[in-house]
Amino acid sequence: MKTSVALIGFMGTGKTAVGRALSEKLGKRFIELDPLIEQKAGKTIPEVFQEDGETVFRELEITVTKEAAREKEAVIACGGGVVLNKINIDRLKKEAVIVYLTASPKVILKRTLHDDEERPLLKAADPAQTIRELLRFRQPFYKRAAEITINTSRLDIEATVTQIITRLKEYEGFHL
Repeated sequence: MKTSVALIGFMGTGKTAVGRALSEKLGKRFIELDPLIEQKAGKTIPEVFQEDGETVFRELEITVTKEAAREKEAVIACGGGVVLNKINIDRLKKEAVIVYLTASPKVILKRTLHDDEERPLLKAADPAQTIRELLRFRQPFYKRAAEITINTSRLDIEATVTQIITRLKEYEGFHL
């Protein structure tokens, strides 16, 4: 019986904000992978990308995902690229129901517009184009990993949390 929820999806789909609210509502521990990566690296994610490269970042991500995946009664907000390594999803699925949060490229751009300092992948001449390309590439990974999918484009945090809980109640093998 699974007791945790792992939120996956592209940046700007609401994983952190929804994760916090969901964990509060369900009385489960909130775990966010990105700060754990920063803690382990001893530097910010943009610094890891800049100084060590994406490969080192992904290795750190695998390590913290492995630790978080063992937790019971948790809501885990994963980084946008966690799905790129199948081992992460395999580990998360042991204890957690994977909830894929989606949003349209336009909504993602609006939500992430002022975050380019924190989001190294958006430091591009054309962030909208970058979002579309990354989404196109990652979508099959997200879809393959997802057990529940929620489009957050027109939902606020509360409505998203309500939809997730409704879907979790219908999910066989999950204990609220």
